[in-house]
Amino acid sequence: MRLPTDVEDYHPHMECIDSSVMDTVLRLTEELDPSSFTVADARRALSKDALSPEDFAALLSPAADSALEEMAQRARSETRKHFGNSVMMFTPIYTSNWCGNRCAYCTFNAGNRIARAKLSEEEVDAEMRNIAATGLTEILILTGESREKSGVDYIGMCVKTATKYFRSIGIEVYPLNHDEYRYLRDCGADYVTVFQETYDPERYGELHLGGPKRVFSYRFNAQERALMGGMRGVAFGALLGLRDDFRKDALACGLHAYYLQRKYPHAEISMSLPRLRPCLTHASDTNPVHERQLLQVAMAYRLFLPFAGITISTREVGKFRDNIVQICATKISADSHVGIGGRAEEEKGDEQFEVSDARTVLEVKKALEKNGMQPVFNDYVRT
Repeated sequence: MRLPTDVEDYHPHMECIDSSVMDTVLRLTEELDPSSFTVADARRALSKDALSPEDFAALLSPAADSALEEMAQRARSETRKHFGNSVMMFTPIYTSNWCGNRCAYCTFNAGNRIARAKLSEEEVDAEMRNIAATGLTEILILTGESREKSGVDYIGMCVKTATKYFRSIGIEVYPLNHDEYRYLRDCGADYVTVFQETYDPERYGELHLGGPKRVFSYRFNAQERALMGGMRGVAFGALLGLRDDFRKDALACGLHAYYLQRKYPHAEISMSLPRLRPCLTHASDTNPVHERQLLQVAMAYRLFLPFAGITISTREVGKFRDNIVQICATKISADSHVGIGGRAEEEKGDEQFEVSDARTVLEVKKALEKNGMQPVFNDYVRT
């Protein structure tokens, strides 16, 4: 089977589900060009209690730049209303950087000659034990996208190990079928993060030169399969800067979350804000999305999806992270290592990208408190 969005056929292991969400998102993204809206449209959107997809597009527009202060005031108010001044803290752990895909922008590209590594069960346990000693109770488990090197059983082992030390466990791995997500939920995973990278199918095909990731629609429907498998929450992200107009990817990403939330009202939805960062295959000057624009995207997410969590990662510098959690972000990582290992022993595999905020858990916690925010290590009770 091959859909018009896909560069190649579904692989035999890939599950195809009956869903209209992707068609709706791609159609509206085509119809609602952010560059066609005016500052009056943006201010009209800000006057409403609940935003439509058209209002969301207006807030993402270049014209809305002159209304950023009003957006910030409204975003701060909405965040306080639904989340108070609490900010969740977590950290990622990369357990493998083996990958079967050839993404033009990623260090883990299967064709890149980097130091490849995968943690053993004993090493996973040691790394997690050291992370837990910092006081964190939430962890995000990441692998490169290789079913061969990091099979579902391996990911399940990582999740089961995490249950010894953490109360909330997320996974950011290759897209899976709904029964595989159910297995990982039964192992102890709570939520699933999948970045679509870009929502432009043509650009997506240009950037993903080999591997199962070339099947656009299978990746798009990953969050829905995760919810079908019983996951508590799902997270969305577009890697801003991959497409010529990052606003269209932000629009599509928000619409993706919006329509899935309408279809699965019980699901916990959260948004991530990745943008291209320097790595082995990207120089430092290849980042067309500036901090002011990233902030605009985050505030538009908050106003369109008032109940959604918003995560700001260590891809961004500390000063920006300290500021955005006072406006609209609700979740922040700390003491991030994006190579393989590094907490219990020396790093044994190359990093995916450069970290911009290398502060420890204690340093991030103190910065939050200094700014009047409440660091929260856990708000979920596993039953």
